[in-house]
Amino acid sequence: MQINDVTQPAEVLQAKQRLGIVGNAPALTAAIMRALQVAPIDMSVLVIGESGSGKEFFPKIIHNFSPRKHNKYIAVNCGAIPEGTIDSELFGHEKGAFTSAVSARKGYFEEANGGTIFLDEVGELPLTTQARLLRVLESGEYIKVGSSEVQKTNIRIVAATNVDMAKAVKDGKFREDLYYRLSGVLIPVPPLRDRGNDIVLLARKFASDCADKYNLPPVNFTDSAKKELLAYRWPGNVRQLKNVIEQVAIFEAGTEVTDEAVKKYLPQTNVSFTPATVEDQHTYEREREVLFKMIFQLQHEIAELRKTIINNGFVKNPAQKAITAGNSTESKITSILKYHGNDDITPSVTVETPVITPPPSSPTTLEDNEKETIRRALERNDGRRGAAAKELKISERTLYRKIRDYGLE
Repeated sequence: MQINDVTQPAEVLQAKQRLGIVGNAPALTAAIMRALQVAPIDMSVLVIGESGSGKEFFPKIIHNFSPRKHNKYIAVNCGAIPEGTIDSELFGHEKGAFTSAVSARKGYFEEANGGTIFLDEVGELPLTTQARLLRVLESGEYIKVGSSEVQKTNIRIVAATNVDMAKAVKDGKFREDLYYRLSGVLIPVPPLRDRGNDIVLLARKFASDCADKYNLPPVNFTDSAKKELLAYRWPGNVRQLKNVIEQVAIFEAGTEVTDEAVKKYLPQTNVSFTPATVEDQHTYEREREVLFKMIFQLQHEIAELRKTIINNGFVKNPAQKAITAGNSTESKITSILKYHGNDDITPSVTVETPVITPPPSSPTTLEDNEKETIRRALERNDGRRGAAAKELKISERTLYRKIRDYGLE
């Protein structure tokens, strides 16, 4: 399969062939040429581009075409090393420098002395580590963790980031002086969506590699499938394309892949995810609050029904009817709690035996019932709000709010 344009400069074709780079996009070719031109010049280089766009190829080009090519090349993912250990990883440590330092250890800057070190995701470095790195760039000096001895290293640093470094500097998350030191030469890597037909070339390569690796019959992309691949925006760039094509190569093995087949493996771009707000999130605290409102409402309805029955003369012994109504209320409350999966919970709302008195001038409201229940709970617990909240099975914050709303302070 022809994957490179023979009209490109010979050194570009050589770099592509050596590192397995696929693509003819002018922006990609320009980035490779820039890396080749700066390779013999011992300057720091900053590679910028979106995540998954292939930034890791460029420090390899710089190292392999530089006078340092016979020395070590070490790649370090700065975002994957915990903040507490990154200084030790980069600069080394002495025995006893910290609890787990049972022996002295060389850091990457000592190991790669004379070679090249690639700092991927350099924008994730802690500010304290940035200060140490700046000293290495300025004088080649560093100090191991737990040591007072200054050591020298002869190292070339190539860094990469997908972070907006100008914004990071403005926000105080990255040192301005270090940014200017690292970006002696900038190499921008184009996103996949701007590389045109490179998408099809890469899709063919990934499908062929996958078929060879797993001994599967190859797939063939129809024109409609190619159009679908070219139309998609590829926010995850080359890394995302490889993931999608490998799925196509496995599940569509030996077939003619159409646009409909490709769509099955692409994310649904019209589906957006909106994080739930605090009010939308389900919590047991909110569930208990709703549950108690239901209980208070049930109490109110039964009280109103009891008054109606007594006032209309349907009960000869009002006291007996009151006891029966109270028992019915407690039974229904227990049923509600069990329905919500709380079989072992005894209703915390005390159902008082109703006193038969003439109806008040204004009907009892749900808020009145709730206020009275909270007041009684506070009395039973001598005003201890934490104990009252526990009895009512609501949070102290909710109880405080209701005390304030009902003027029970």
